[in-house]
Amino acid sequence: MQTISWKQDLPQELQVKVAEVENQIAPRLEEMDQVALYNQQRVLRLFRKHRVSEEDLVGSTGYGYDDIGREKIEKIYADYFKTEDAYVRPQMVSGTHAIHTAFYTTLRPGDTLYYLTGTPYDTIQEVIGIAGDNPGTMKEFGINFKATELLDNGQVDYENARKVLETDQSIKMVAIQRSRGYSTRDSFVVAEVAR
Repeated sequence: MQTISWKQDLPQELQVKVAEVENQIAPRLEEMDQVALYNQQRVLRLFRKHRVSEEDLVGSTGYGYDDIGREKIEKIYADYFKTEDAYVRPQMVSGTHAIHTAFYTTLRPGDTLYYLTGTPYDTIQEVIGIAGDNPGTMKEFGINFKATELLDNGQVDYENARKVLETDQSIKMVAIQRSRGYSTRDSFVVAEVAR
């Protein structure tokens, strides 16, 4: 089968420019290919480590009971991202849904959720119960909320945060919102989150 290049329909001058750009970006494209191959190798190695087989890839009853395929994929995710555990489900419909699930599986009445990066974005505020009028909020279930607002320069107020964490024994979860949501601050990079 003959491959027809879209470049043939371009004027000669434009074909030359396209070739020049392709040559300029070739090292970066090669680097991206190498990253993709490296990550593919990591995933395949984890599939072998966790002994994924054909039976793990077939459908289940839908109830999730004894779904060894799902259990293995969650172990693979945890291994890949170097975490203690992972929760990988197609039923998660948004980031807010995933965060909501993490809150409700960790926090109990009387516990406090503490946001180190100021008040969270609007949909999380509704989950907590500090905005909106949704039923079943964390506030309704007796889960408390605190936040230390960011400094004027958009950075975490570590001094105030330290005081809050040292004095409030009810804090069971500390949240860091990397994204800016709808605010004008910069998103936090991983290095800042690590700090």
